[in-house]
Amino acid sequence: MSSESSFTDRTLVVSGGSRGIGLAIALGAARLGANVVLLAKTAEPHPKLPGTVHTAVAEVEAAGGKGLAVVGDVRNEEDVQRAVDAAVQRFGGIDVVVNNASAIATDRTEDLSAKKFDLMMDINVRGTFLLTKAALPHLRNSASAHVLTISPPLNMNPYWLGAHPSYTLSKYGMTLLSLGWANEYADAGIGFSCLWPQTYIATSAVTNLAGGDALVAASRSPEIMADSAVAILSRPPSEVNGECFIDADVLTAAGVTDLSRYGGGDNPMWDIFLDKS
Repeated sequence: MSSESSFTDRTLVVSGGSRGIGLAIALGAARLGANVVLLAKTAEPHPKLPGTVHTAVAEVEAAGGKGLAVVGDVRNEEDVQRAVDAAVQRFGGIDVVVNNASAIATDRTEDLSAKKFDLMMDINVRGTFLLTKAALPHLRNSASAHVLTISPPLNMNPYWLGAHPSYTLSKYGMTLLSLGWANEYADAGIGFSCLWPQTYIATSAVTNLAGGDALVAASRSPEIMADSAVAILSRPPSEVNGECFIDADVLTAAGVTDLSRYGGGDNPMWDIFLDKS
């Protein structure tokens, strides 16, 4: 998928970018010449998860971009500020923030521990807030500033509200922040938008679920999110500000008529928060 503008010398800061969707977006931008700063906790190999923030940066550089690894926790204000400062020191500024880091627990309310509840709120909502806030002074100085948050449209169907209320609250919180910032900073020239997959995406999170092999077979590859993100970030900020996008719709609008190359089979599994009808 080609972009409408070059990413050469544009600097992205991506949270949770050591694998999965975050890494795919980082690589998509790197192939077009971007600088990519990855903020992630995984400094050492995890027994159940592939890759570290360091191997991810190696992939970014192999793809043609310039990379910088920052080992840190998006929940920690000092770590987030350190990542932002490192991006500015190494590359001279920040043009794009990708709020990708996320935690999920879909337990019923009576079974959900307070620890899991806090983890989702801290990573999903607090992390999105902290990284965006820290980057804002530098985004203001960019000629093409974007904040792309990986969160769903606000679907108030009672089914989704009741399916997993705490997780829904945390993901909708990310979206509400994005929509709020789109209005709060309407005159700042920054494009605040959200992106969500139409179908399950074949990531480690899906692989590690019960029946993971079957789920992965019905999931599209992370590259569909990467190509969609590149398309969004290639557009003028004012065109995407305040929008919530679905990956397949972004690509269809960009002229991609065949999504089969992303996998998932003839009937890929629809993602949560989306009504298939």
